[in-house]
Amino acid sequence: MTLVQEQVREIRIGVDCGGTNTDAAVLDLTPGAEKVVLAASKTPTTPQVTNGIQKVISKVLKQCETENNLKKKDIKAISIGTTHFVNALIQRSENGLERVAVIRLCGPFSRRTPPFAGFPYELREILQGPCFFVEGGLQIDGSEISSVVPSEIEKLCEEIKAARIRAVAISAVYAPIDFTLKQEEQVEEIVQRCIPGVFTTCSKKVANISLLERENATILNTSLLPFAHVTVNGFREAATALGLTCPVFVTSNDGTLLSLEEAAPLPIKTFSSGPTNSMRGASFLAKLADPKAKKETALVVDIGGTTTEVGVLLPTGFPRQAASHHELCGVRLNFAMPHVTSIGLGGGSLVKQDSSTGKVTVGPESVGYRITEEALVFGGKILTATDIAVAAGVAEVGETSAVQHISKDYVNAARERMKAMLEITVDSMKTSAQDIPVYLVGGGALLAPDYLSGASKVHRFPHYECANAVGAAIAQVAGTIDTVENIEGQTIDVVKHEIEKKAIQRAIDSGANPKTVNVIESEAIPIAYTVGKCRFFVKAAGEWSGSNSDNSVISSTQAHSLEKNVELRPNPRRPSNKKDIEWLAKDILDYRPDVSNGVWTLSALDLDFIRIGTYILGCGGGGDPQQDYLCLREMVNEGGAKIRVIELGSLKSDQMIGWGGIMGSPEVGAERCLGEEYNEAMTELYKLLNYPPPAGLCALEIGGSNGMINMITGSDAILDIPVIDGDFMGRAYPTGWQTTPNIYDDEDKGKNLLPCCISSGDGNLLFMTRAKFDHSIDASLRAACTEMGTQVGHASRPLTVEFCQKAMIKNTVSLSWRIGRAVTLANKQHNISNVGSVIIDAIGGTETGKVLFAGKIVEINRRVYKGHSIGEVVIAASQPDEGVEDQSVTYTGTLKIPFKNENLYAVHEVDGKSEIIATVPDLITVLDAGNGEALGTPDYKYGLHVIVFGVTAAPQWTDSERGLKMGDLRSFGIDDIPYKPIGKYIKPKSVIEEYNA
Repeated sequence: MTLVQEQVREIRIGVDCGGTNTDAAVLDLTPGAEKVVLAASKTPTTPQVTNGIQKVISKVLKQCETENNLKKKDIKAISIGTTHFVNALIQRSENGLERVAVIRLCGPFSRRTPPFAGFPYELREILQGPCFFVEGGLQIDGSEISSVVPSEIEKLCEEIKAARIRAVAISAVYAPIDFTLKQEEQVEEIVQRCIPGVFTTCSKKVANISLLERENATILNTSLLPFAHVTVNGFREAATALGLTCPVFVTSNDGTLLSLEEAAPLPIKTFSSGPTNSMRGASFLAKLADPKAKKETALVVDIGGTTTEVGVLLPTGFPRQAASHHELCGVRLNFAMPHVTSIGLGGGSLVKQDSSTGKVTVGPESVGYRITEEALVFGGKILTATDIAVAAGVAEVGETSAVQHISKDYVNAARERMKAMLEITVDSMKTSAQDIPVYLVGGGALLAPDYLSGASKVHRFPHYECANAVGAAIAQVAGTIDTVENIEGQTIDVVKHEIEKKAIQRAIDSGANPKTVNVIESEAIPIAYTVGKCRFFVKAAGEWSGSNSDNSVISSTQAHSLEKNVELRPNPRRPSNKKDIEWLAKDILDYRPDVSNGVWTLSALDLDFIRIGTYILGCGGGGDPQQDYLCLREMVNEGGAKIRVIELGSLKSDQMIGWGGIMGSPEVGAERCLGEEYNEAMTELYKLLNYPPPAGLCALEIGGSNGMINMITGSDAILDIPVIDGDFMGRAYPTGWQTTPNIYDDEDKGKNLLPCCISSGDGNLLFMTRAKFDHSIDASLRAACTEMGTQVGHASRPLTVEFCQKAMIKNTVSLSWRIGRAVTLANKQHNISNVGSVIIDAIGGTETGKVLFAGKIVEINRRVYKGHSIGEVVIAASQPDEGVEDQSVTYTGTLKIPFKNENLYAVHEVDGKSEIIATVPDLITVLDAGNGEALGTPDYKYGLHVIVFGVTAAPQWTDSERGLKMGDLRSFGIDDIPYKPIGKYIKPKSVIEEYNA
């Protein structure tokens, strides 16, 4: 009987290596085990991380051998969560990071936004190696942009070798959907053949669709490869030194297992494993405490020595994932990681009292790992949150007599402050107004009270202090698919179900027990302006079957060999003359744009303001201008390009204005980044017309990406034509006939739009010279656009300055600049809770705009109809957070915003009554309440805290019946909701006029 028991016993060790402590827990996961958590311990994290791992495992093993008669042969697996790799990046370790060469397979596209364009200079100085644009890449339908040219790759390998680079990142346009051609793998094979000992990463193995962010993540991953191989070899050696022969795994960002063979080539997949392990451990401990408890959403509050991290635990037992884009070390990324909010509250947080107000504050300053030296209860002289907990009698550490002098009122005030800090953060992370359970974990969990507003119950389960190690021990095996599929002739649900089955099978193939695999994440995102295309992201996970004797939980197509005897070599920083500027609030207030003789020359800071403002003016559509901004910033900072903005009135009445932008799906633009398509469309149209270059360029729409693209074309690096401070929408609209020049064409034939030219950027060019109706122009061009790669440059008929005086909405570049400046200042001045009001003040005050609502997204529906993304977002009201100046502003009920690429109207519902409070052509914009920046309709995500504000439309849309008919809800097929303006239009104030020298 004893022998059978030993054969089936499932013992696992979980380890979590944090910045301060390394934790370990031994779990008996044998079905029906009487005791599950057999032992747990902490030890200080060591500079040589494997020493700390060895020490803490030795401690828990010794405890188990004594108390549970555990033998080393009983251990089935060791799972390690580590911050080692991400810390090397954060600390800019010159001994842990490699210089990286980048090969981008893109054909003629994306060349003006090179690799590293989004990196801070201080990181570029360590990581940036040679970068190459080569043939290759896919279109959204899976066809080739161009084929890989082996001789081209072989030639650039010689340059990489000459530069003594041994780390190469490979990224291809639409690589995540390249299942048959496998272009990245083809290039990787050539590079490895030509450069012996090289470390490579293919982008498709790192992150999802969105080229620049995926490439950024690939670069960071590649820079860590030698260090990662050395480290994971150390993990195995630590186990071997203890006499353990079981498999060793590393836990990933999503709470699933990586074999050492997978972790070594993909260290980026471990960056957020710490918070994930805490949440997964909390879920397991909750189930252990009450096996019959229903599965429900909960908040996990992990209180450490310096910070508290709060995440959302879904009923699946996995954390809610962060929005599609996030930042690390100043670099924008898009790989999967949990959505976590951090605040400066921990056991080592400093507790102070303001001498003038008497207000007690806690954190964000902290003594951190020095707590055992500097806290009062440990003989130090600094009052910390731990001292308060001891004085309150809720913690028993150190010398109690050291805090007896602290008054009861002071202790209560400090504890109330900690309680308020936790309640604010808990409220910001909740996805509804309903109270939900809170799970407290981490060594500092005793700082929290037993009751929190907004929590149905506050739990501290047994072993809460080692939840992170428990989470590592129970990590599962996952299968993930991120793909774009054709859905013509079938429903989205049917296609999604098939992809879910493939994800489940992928998890099983990777070592998951088929009986335990479930889909833990499944999302379908229709792609705007395309017919029959939808993006699907599905993840399935299950318990490790324990049957992989080769210590592999990955399929053969993912496997890498684990390099032995890798040498780390110094990678000294190469200082450049370019520096990252940290703009403080005072600097921004003192900043004056470069305006001289009526010409505004844009700086990198101006471009950042305009980036923020144009996306906000996109009203949910228009596409994220991030890549246009990076392109322009690179042109200015690296190439010294000049981008000029002038007022329309500075030109003669008979001079011509060129206008246009990009037509197509913003989702496509995020992957197949901008090439020469718009520049080509503009130059070819003027050749056809036999016109000289225009005197100025104007944006088709100021909202979104098209608000900045003419700045690229007009720079002195390309056409050297100034940009006009204005546009032809004042916002973003989904169709090309919804432009103000078309308002002034009573014949409905688009005479102010034609002739026009569209270019694919890779050889296809199309002119349109006549149309039966103006609506047919957009329909015809979009049909051609789909055949030309679903993104084209679109140049429209040039217009005279005289005509533009009535048709152009003036000073909208200035408007976007002022909005972006206001948002930036609100962030720098820690006033983001009032960002809606701050923006309204910047654009003319409450006469022209107002904050419509504040709350959290609780429902989002999407579908595609005739190439447009159609849906509705529902926002539930929430009370203002602490720190809002105007405490009288509260919102109730819900706000529903239907959209067709852009937001159409806003319906306020409360107590069963509905009121439409805003409609197009007025601007309705949804902001991320965390940073004040715009959320496009593809960015709407359940649980996001948002602010909604509206602005009165320009008179071109409202002063005539034709303008209203083209811009209000009738143009979207909604005839029963009349337009009622939010306020009165106030012309934006010109930056040129204000700052002209």
